[in-house]
Amino acid sequence: MSNILKPLYSKYSFSMAILSVFALFLLFSCGNESNSDKNHLVFKYNEHKNIGSLDPAFAKDNADIWAINQLFNGLVQMDENLNVQPCIAKDWTISEDALTYSFSLRNDVQFHKHQLFGNDSTKIVTAVDFEYSFNRLLDKKIASPGSWTLNKVEKFTAINDTLFQIQLKQAFPAFLGLLTMKYCSVVPKEIVEHNKTDFRSHPIGTGPFKFKRWEENLKLVFRKNETYFETDSNGQQLPYLEAVAITFLPDKQSEFLQFAQGNIDFVSGLDASYKDEILTASGQLRPSYETEVNMIRGPYLNTEYLAFYMETELPELQSDMLRKAINYGFDRQKMMTYLRNGIGIPANGGFIPKGLPGYDETIGFSFQPEKAKQLVQQFKTETGITNPEITITTTSNYLSFCEYIQRELQKIGIIVNIDVIPPATLKDAKANGKLDLFRASWVADYPDAENYLSLYYSKNFAPNGPNYTHFKSELFDQWYEKAFTITDTKSREILYTKMDSLVMVKTPVVPLFYDEVVRFTRKQVSGLGINPINLLDLKRVRKTN
Repeated sequence: MSNILKPLYSKYSFSMAILSVFALFLLFSCGNESNSDKNHLVFKYNEHKNIGSLDPAFAKDNADIWAINQLFNGLVQMDENLNVQPCIAKDWTISEDALTYSFSLRNDVQFHKHQLFGNDSTKIVTAVDFEYSFNRLLDKKIASPGSWTLNKVEKFTAINDTLFQIQLKQAFPAFLGLLTMKYCSVVPKEIVEHNKTDFRSHPIGTGPFKFKRWEENLKLVFRKNETYFETDSNGQQLPYLEAVAITFLPDKQSEFLQFAQGNIDFVSGLDASYKDEILTASGQLRPSYETEVNMIRGPYLNTEYLAFYMETELPELQSDMLRKAINYGFDRQKMMTYLRNGIGIPANGGFIPKGLPGYDETIGFSFQPEKAKQLVQQFKTETGITNPEITITTTSNYLSFCEYIQRELQKIGIIVNIDVIPPATLKDAKANGKLDLFRASWVADYPDAENYLSLYYSKNFAPNGPNYTHFKSELFDQWYEKAFTITDTKSREILYTKMDSLVMVKTPVVPLFYDEVVRFTRKQVSGLGINPINLLDLKRVRKTN
């Protein structure tokens, strides 16, 4: 028995082992895509729920995005350092007024083979295909959740087969980053209109892998695209793998046991059910795993925070003194050590997360209990409220964080209640201003700090925008609008930091931590990489026997 399995068998029940064996049977019994002779050519991973759609127009959930990324390409793509790189567009130009983007397309990109394409069953991607794909994204009958990506677009035109032009309504420096989203992938009109709604489960794209079979809630299989257009630095055609197999075990303990047994190749994220099993309190791999497992970690564009509803009538939360006391009143580093085994970065900076230009570690709040107590005492003296009391609304997944904050804030003189509600209820309530103080997170839709700062623009008040706090500042609004006119990257980053600093001064939120991407892979896997948007890119992955 593997060394890493011994503690697992002592921890998990016999019934869990039976479930895992059943899952293993399902993984390898459905055809010959993953037979043992070709095991090193098949990358296997698990999703905890069924994928909703393989249509890029509906790529809104991480599980969907990961799968869709293997099947589809867009004009541009993001590298691991958040730089926009060519993809189907080999290069592009931007007009001096930053309103017109002209993309020169490769002439060797083919859609996956399909009989509807005619004699050769192939079709070269042209600018007309992008024109169709973008029009489809905007089609109200399709109702794509990604239509907003083109909100700032005035029009787009296929000038000829290899020139696609986009004109914006106003300058938007983050526009290229928006185009890297999977919503903006190219799809073939012939197949989409033939399959109609079935395109979600019978996709044809241009990506490194092509669709093979999908047994919903059981298994999804992709095969290598033999005509893929990208090559590595040595000129070798990508991808290296022959296939990708995705299973759908809903239980994270079962998933981890499958990983420990070597039946799946990687696990993403750190779940409470196994974090103490695999990591020490300081966030290092335990010795029993070091010989068989690699851990990759890096900044993730996700800020976890508590948010105040700034139009509340509750005097405790109307007071910037008490809001600041809450920010000073607990040790974020200790919170990360005890509740996340050191995974995650304490949010002592602003709302913009570490890893994104504009982040500044000096503009936020550190743990200063004496200062917090002074602010609470000042609040009591000025208001006559002897026992300030607040309620944090959260979901069960973050109850431990809120309980930690509850204990720490009680030490500085604030009574804290915790209300646990279902995620859907919290989402609706925060959008409609029904919660005074609630836990939230913001994962970047695109890698530009504007995405985070949009939460504090007064014209974005929820429910019509992401400003859930109803924060309002005329100066902030002026700076936010000015940022769209600045094309110099460094100048825009400086302004972003000023805006973030202003938000911290006014304290509509309590930043908790900036998340990290954590990936555990078997030693046989190489080339997986990591990126701050947590995109799964398998085209450069290799496996050894």
